[in-house]
Amino acid sequence: MQPANSFSQPQTTTAPTLRGGQSTRAQALGWYVGPLMLALAASLWWQPPVAEPAWRWGLSWGLGALGGAFLIWRLRLAVRYRALQGAQDAHLPYVTVVVPAYNEGAQVGRTLDSVMRSNYPLHKLRVISVNDGSVDDTWAHIRAAMKRHPGRIEGINCVRNRGKRHALYQGVMRARGRVLITIDSDSEIEVETLRNLVTPFVEDASVGAVAGNVRVLSRQRGALPRMLDVSFTYGFDFLRASQSEVGCVLCTPGALSAYRMDLVEQALPEWLDQRFLGRRANIGEDRAMTNLILRGGWRVVFQRNACVYTEVPARFVPLSKMLLRWARSNVRETLLMTPFVWQALRRRGPDGLTLNYLQQASRLLLTLLFSLPAFWLLLSAPQFVALSVVGALLSALIPALVYAWMRRDVRGALWAFAYSGYALLGLSWIQLYALFTPHHSAWLTRRLPESDPELAAPDRANPREIRSNGAPPEPLARATT
Repeated sequence: MQPANSFSQPQTTTAPTLRGGQSTRAQALGWYVGPLMLALAASLWWQPPVAEPAWRWGLSWGLGALGGAFLIWRLRLAVRYRALQGAQDAHLPYVTVVVPAYNEGAQVGRTLDSVMRSNYPLHKLRVISVNDGSVDDTWAHIRAAMKRHPGRIEGINCVRNRGKRHALYQGVMRARGRVLITIDSDSEIEVETLRNLVTPFVEDASVGAVAGNVRVLSRQRGALPRMLDVSFTYGFDFLRASQSEVGCVLCTPGALSAYRMDLVEQALPEWLDQRFLGRRANIGEDRAMTNLILRGGWRVVFQRNACVYTEVPARFVPLSKMLLRWARSNVRETLLMTPFVWQALRRRGPDGLTLNYLQQASRLLLTLLFSLPAFWLLLSAPQFVALSVVGALLSALIPALVYAWMRRDVRGALWAFAYSGYALLGLSWIQLYALFTPHHSAWLTRRLPESDPELAAPDRANPREIRSNGAPPEPLARATT
């Protein structure tokens, strides 16, 4: 396979003119506005009931038309999506894989072993694992992995726990090559994952980041992992696939992502010292980096065949904490997207980024406007409970169909309906609570003290200086087997 633009050539960090920009705008306008006009025309033809106020009828139809148009648009994009096949060895760039770990125990060793089994040229692969001040035996397992793969893994032992963003920073300071890959320490990859993940950089010079395909590692642990497996399949194989078709995946997952190294270096100071409403942002580092790359005009795409299997919560409390952390970072980054999305809209007109942003923003707005009235109706009108359950089950239909089609597992798809009811009854409060607390940056599932600015604030350093003299930005215990 010959690359469209050889990645081995010197690259520029100037944002490119996006390939297929006219096609992207056509998709945004034609594939969305067409269904929207049909829905609005139907609303004019269909007369409201006599007892129904006109404003309520119009609002219902308007929201339904917008939602239906978004759904049809996403369906068409998701059906069109095709993952790129892995590039040949000669065209693959030198990459660095960074695996941050905190209190991960033996799992970090399995993660590193899965990386070392990769079908990727060893002379083009550098692996760094960072122990973020764990209080268990995580560092011992990292050292054991280094002994199993002598000379192939560099271990960094941070003496204090400062959070995932700082641990990634430590790895970036020692990274080499043209692509940075980040993998969570509770995740394991397939043999072809790295090759497939890097291929979009080889094929398209306008790609700035690539999102991997996240699946559940241990479905057999209980009902929640099975539910989340369906949710993840919908979120990646459908939502991110549709976003990828217009080059604007909104979040590259922490479990597996790849970035152009020059773009990471360029964004590093702002990303490292990110603040929101006066507080340092300790969560959502993946979404924050994605935003910075999208802001520069680069494409962010999804590779379905770059699979990673990650551990997920099996109990309610850890799950709710994880989802609250994600929801808060989503609120923060959606708000921070607003200026550059509107600048892009004025500069080049509506496109896929505009529509994806509008859908995210509208969901937040609808949550803010209707959550409290909906809770009141649930308490005061028993018939509304039945309507809510029916609505939740209907909303699970598409995730169930996506899972049944992608996994060829009809029985497993039924967990979509279970998760929809579970989310309605136990998790529906999270989005509203996140809207009022987006400035809270506690990790929730880690013991990172939010109130200690010294621990939360990382030391700043120039990446190029670190690479030239090897001086670490903080005291480290480094292992070099």
